[in-house]
Amino acid sequence: MSLNSHHLLVEVALDLANSLNTGDRFDRLLSSIRKAIACDAVVLLGFRDDMLTPLTMQGLSSDVLGRRFLLTEHPRLQEICDSRKPLLFANDCDLPDPYDGLLMSQLGNLPIHSCMGLPLYSDNELIGVVTLDSLNANAFDDIELKTLELITALSAATLKTALEFKKLELSAHHAQEVVKELTQEALLKDGGEIIGQSPVMQALKSNIELVSGSNFTVLITGETGVGKELVARKIHQLSERKFAPLVYLNCASLPESLVESELFGHTKGAFTGADKSRAGKFQLANGGTLFLDEVGELPLSTQSKLLRVLQSGEIQPVGQDNVEHVDVRIIAATNRNLEKEVHGGQFRSDLYHRLKVYPIHLPSLKERGDDILLLAGYFLEKLSRQLNIRQLRLTSESKTSLLTYSWPGNIRELEHIISRAALRAKASVHHRDIISLTSKMLDITQDNSLSMAMQHEHEVMAELMPNDSLKSATEIFQRKLISQALTTTDANWAESAKLLKMDRSNLVRLAKRLDICVEKNIRIVSDES
Repeated sequence: MSLNSHHLLVEVALDLANSLNTGDRFDRLLSSIRKAIACDAVVLLGFRDDMLTPLTMQGLSSDVLGRRFLLTEHPRLQEICDSRKPLLFANDCDLPDPYDGLLMSQLGNLPIHSCMGLPLYSDNELIGVVTLDSLNANAFDDIELKTLELITALSAATLKTALEFKKLELSAHHAQEVVKELTQEALLKDGGEIIGQSPVMQALKSNIELVSGSNFTVLITGETGVGKELVARKIHQLSERKFAPLVYLNCASLPESLVESELFGHTKGAFTGADKSRAGKFQLANGGTLFLDEVGELPLSTQSKLLRVLQSGEIQPVGQDNVEHVDVRIIAATNRNLEKEVHGGQFRSDLYHRLKVYPIHLPSLKERGDDILLLAGYFLEKLSRQLNIRQLRLTSESKTSLLTYSWPGNIRELEHIISRAALRAKASVHHRDIISLTSKMLDITQDNSLSMAMQHEHEVMAELMPNDSLKSATEIFQRKLISQALTTTDANWAESAKLLKMDRSNLVRLAKRLDICVEKNIRIVSDES
């Protein structure tokens, strides 16, 4: 082989280094081998479990790629695999050729011809072979050993690189599938359904469906425990990004010194303790959704950097000079009044308006009426499975307790109260398939609002005569309830209506019909007094 041929192989090696496609890489390899060594057929085969699998070939019938060569059935291939160096078979070798009848330029059995095999090793492990065949009986006799070594090294490196790329592709695909499964599991786990039939919840569901199909930034507001994370998961689940990651970050749980690193990542040595580079939440959520819970807790210094991401899609990891582009949808949540925070200088006005592209407000539990019982039923069914109880139910008295409580802790508090009651019930009632949760088991500490009005319910019912009509009994009950509410609120109609969960004008009309009137005494204090 000439010096020019050596230069050719070096050029091919550099060319192969720039080719990432496996099929293209293999085809270039075989073409370069045929330019360096004249032959009628060349095949690259991968080795695994005592079997050779054709990866690419030139000069043979196309069906060769579908064949699998067991070494025990092909002694010529077995000898190549057993060799540690290029192996040239004698022209008159009587070992059967695996390509008999498959050479495109020759029909039937191969006549006397040249045959050579190159075993390909990586880290002292056989990974494949290259076979070369020529109808010229002496085609390979004068090839220099150096040429064969170069070709063998080039072939082994190409195959090794392709195998590594394949592993990386499979690993990346596996990681994507794992992310997809974990995301779906998180979205569909218990608590993943938005339960409620009240008007405010119907409006909320319509808002979620409307904004989910867009890439708009969403700001979810509401009291603690109303289910802001659940809404964020639902928006992601209904979006086009549903198979991409949904990454969660509680902005209130991190010290100010680590917020920027947690959001944007950092390089090794960026600060004390940064012993290795670490991806931030934006990088992890690339292509998906980032849920920033308690976004109102972000320090002002970080708010400006978050604004940059929302404006340009650029992040800059701590300790890194260049910026990175990310495609992330932001869903933020807070129980703070951000508009008030803006006026007070605790939150950036420009960031607030960037986050508030589509605001969604979650109602408190006390605003949802009978949804309280629907949610209680959901929790009871879940607890029945967890505690291995066939049926958990609420008594009428316990339902009343749930409906009349003000729920400062919202849905989270409801779940905890139901859970504790279920445990108490299971401990106190043995060998029963159906267990009723009483008001005592719920152990709700009523506040001094509507519960004060409701505590006279039994007294009112005791006053009703057996021969009273339903209408009369209802009016007596309504009169007592409204009177108590007015007394509690110092005759404030608006507050009383809110206490009774009804419209103010409707309350005034009902009170008038029930002959309820409010008298206010005006006391004039003279200067002399």
